[in-house]
Amino acid sequence: MKKILLIEDNDLIRENTAEILELANYKVTTAANGKIGVEMALQHMPDLIICDIMMPVLDGYGVLHAVQKNDAIKNTPFIFLTAKTERNDFRRGMESGADDYITKPFDGTELLNAVNSRLKKNELLRQQLNPSIDGLNTLMQASFGKNELRTLAEDRNINKYKKKQIIYAEGNHPSKLYYVVSGKVKAFKTNNDGKELVTELYSQGDFFGYIAMLEETVYRDTTETMEETSLAIIPKEDFDELLNNNVQVARKFIQLLAKNISEKEDQLLGLAYNSLRKKVAEALVLLQKKYKNENVNNFEIAISRECLASIAGTATESLIRTLSDFRAEKLIDIKEGNIIILNEEKLAHLLN
Repeated sequence: MKKILLIEDNDLIRENTAEILELANYKVTTAANGKIGVEMALQHMPDLIICDIMMPVLDGYGVLHAVQKNDAIKNTPFIFLTAKTERNDFRRGMESGADDYITKPFDGTELLNAVNSRLKKNELLRQQLNPSIDGLNTLMQASFGKNELRTLAEDRNINKYKKKQIIYAEGNHPSKLYYVVSGKVKAFKTNNDGKELVTELYSQGDFFGYIAMLEETVYRDTTETMEETSLAIIPKEDFDELLNNNVQVARKFIQLLAKNISEKEDQLLGLAYNSLRKKVAEALVLLQKKYKNENVNNFEIAISRECLASIAGTATESLIRTLSDFRAEKLIDIKEGNIIILNEEKLAHLLN
């Protein structure tokens, strides 16, 4: 049974609203002012909060601010319930981070539809994105709802790319968000001497191309397919609407961005201080983590030595010598040019 916290200072409205919610099989906890409401939110950990705006002690904006500042409840869906009907009031409520805004007087159907919609969307947003086009559809559905999702599915293109085909180039202006339906993609930078450094690897279920759009700048790397690849193409306009429509969806992309920054920091440290053997070992482990099929015991990948060298940040000749050493040590095997990892644990913990 889903738990709802209702914060409302008017006794009659609070009792009637709680009764409607309880008849719909929700477990309802009530609070008569904002201060008590925040305390009860922390105590009961509700699945959704419905809150009046104009209240004594602490108003609705103050409640929302307190909720957003507490890690334990900051992701709880929040609906404002208020008699304030001016457009500016509505915009202030939504810009504060509320998920919905219901004006008084309201009927029971309107209330229950809003509650049901927000609970469903929150449930979708808590799910991990599946490594398929369904993962993208889940995120889109959480943001837009079923009708808009159907429209997006009809309009969205699935583009197929050949091996070593450029998707976008460094310096270009972003116009699309990309989602990997199948295949492998690498992002890389090239210096003035033409030397390449792989900065990111993408596989089935990954989004890419969003950093430049979030920063409102040009692409800072180039992306190229490593094998035949299928990509879902989402126009920038749909991406912007996706972010603006739901704060939790925007938060997911911010988390992806933060994860990307953290990984880049680790990569730079490795390039600066790791030995050649450590760099090559970490590149192999990265490939396994990114592309290994769970149903296969030993990871095997067909990858050019030039590409692997650019991932490891070393010269191709040095990489080849190191792979030969790893093969002699039975850490890897090489068959028909494909690299097979035999001892991932030892590679991962190789001394520097």
